[in-house]
Amino acid sequence: MTLRLGYGTNGFAGHRLGDACAVIAGLGYEGVALTLDQPHLDPFADDVTDQVAYAGRMLDTFGLACVIETGSRYVLDPWRKHEPTLVSDEGRERRVDLLRRAVRIAYELDADAMSCWSGTLPDAVGDDEAWRRVTDGLGPVLDDAARLGVTCCFEPEPGMFVATVDDALALRERLGAPEHLRLTVDLGHLVCNEPTTPADTIAKAGGLIGNVQVDDMVRDVHEHLELGTGDLDLDGVLGALVATGYAGLASVELPRHSHAAPVVARSAMDALRASLARVGKAAADREEAG
Repeated sequence: MTLRLGYGTNGFAGHRLGDACAVIAGLGYEGVALTLDQPHLDPFADDVTDQVAYAGRMLDTFGLACVIETGSRYVLDPWRKHEPTLVSDEGRERRVDLLRRAVRIAYELDADAMSCWSGTLPDAVGDDEAWRRVTDGLGPVLDDAARLGVTCCFEPEPGMFVATVDDALALRERLGAPEHLRLTVDLGHLVCNEPTTPADTIAKAGGLIGNVQVDDMVRDVHEHLELGTGDLDLDGVLGALVATGYAGLASVELPRHSHAAPVVARSAMDALRASLARVGKAAADREEAG
């Protein structure tokens, strides 16, 4: 079994959840990265139980796996993007509450994982205090996840306190290396934010990768995926993932493309399928030659 292709619901902001699932499945994707927020599943809505039940029915109807994403821009504060976070000066308990809700929703939907990140460090906060804030905040989240059997995946993000794969691995060690804490890897960030090559970074994370994002570095999904800071060797990075035995979702994340969601999702699928076919052929050729 190899990796499965998914698509992020934040790239279908103009669609009802059921319609988004229908299009995503119709294009051949095997899963969705479900971002908790309006319009698809509001974790703070009065009818959140009904929304979760409906989401479960849609996933079952269209045969889609899912991961739960918690990166909505304004789910906690309508004025400040992504705030508060795990490292904010104030309001960190609200982020913890969101993540605990996300764990429960992941459990109810039998999701592959719940994904989260640290946030941007405020001025004048030192590293020791920042590590304390992140580990203290994740403590109850991981306790809930262990009790419910949910995998949590932590994503290193450029500009955030936990910014690189090495940072995320260090966080995992600080928390005692729990089996249910793994990594979310964003393929675009491997080019612009890591000190080693994308393939080497993936090899370093290895079997700890539990979630993959193909992010909004896409310029021309008909031909290739590339970053503003340089080209992403898509075949190389997908080949490295396959070599680790990764069998989870690799979900396209294009929140700025909802205005053309079906067209963009089709183009992304074409590019990813073509790349995976080349990866598979290269592996078969090596096996035959060896």
